[in-house]
Amino acid sequence: MRAPGFSADLYREITEFAHGTPSWVHTVAEVGTDAGLLLFGVLFVAGWWRARGADARAMGLALAAPFAMVAAYLVSEVSKTFIEEERPCRAVAGAMNIAACPAQGDWSFPSNHATIAAGSAAGIVVAWRALAPLVLPLALLMAASRVFVGVHYPHDVAAGFVVGVVVAPVVALLLMRVAAPVVDWLRGVPVGVLLLGARPVVRGSGAVGPRVVPVAGAPVVPADEAAVTMPDVMGGVVGRHRRP
Repeated sequence: MRAPGFSADLYREITEFAHGTPSWVHTVAEVGTDAGLLLFGVLFVAGWWRARGADARAMGLALAAPFAMVAAYLVSEVSKTFIEEERPCRAVAGAMNIAACPAQGDWSFPSNHATIAAGSAAGIVVAWRALAPLVLPLALLMAASRVFVGVHYPHDVAAGFVVGVVVAPVVALLLMRVAAPVVDWLRGVPVGVLLLGARPVVRGSGAVGPRVVPVAGAPVVPADEAAVTMPDVMGGVVGRHRRP
């Protein structure tokens, strides 16, 4: 596959700008992507720990998040082998890449790093929505850094980001349907409780029947000590109508 002309032109502009920035910026850009992936790994673990006190669905989503990211990565990796777009650091004349150009046969489109970053962020957001303002901008920055260091075209990272944010949530929700019943079952055994936490206690749960209004003169029995039956209610009503 040949890269679009507009993307190649934008790649030249970005890498020329990047080449003129201080060396510490180069280092941050190169290390930043891997550091961001490490942070996402920590957040996966934090999401699992947080879900230990939640219901089976929440724990299922927390466990599904990293697998959803892997699924997005596999879609990206398989796509690369069919598309076979050469890296811009080899294909663009006079490329000014900061990072070392990947080996021959390590294709460019779509960007695996962008897919993994976006897939991680999307999986985390599905399980832990409050983190969206943190993880989504971070994933965008990580994806953009691949162009900044000169190893991807802009359209590579854009496509990789789309793959991540589309595939990961779908896979996470599908996996949750399978994982939630398993989580609920495992929480019934000691090892499962250790890994997944105990089943949350829902106060006041259960079927809610019709409201019973106490009859004047009838003894009031607490609901947790005896069940109120229809004969009890009818007996009280009949007794009231028979009074002189």
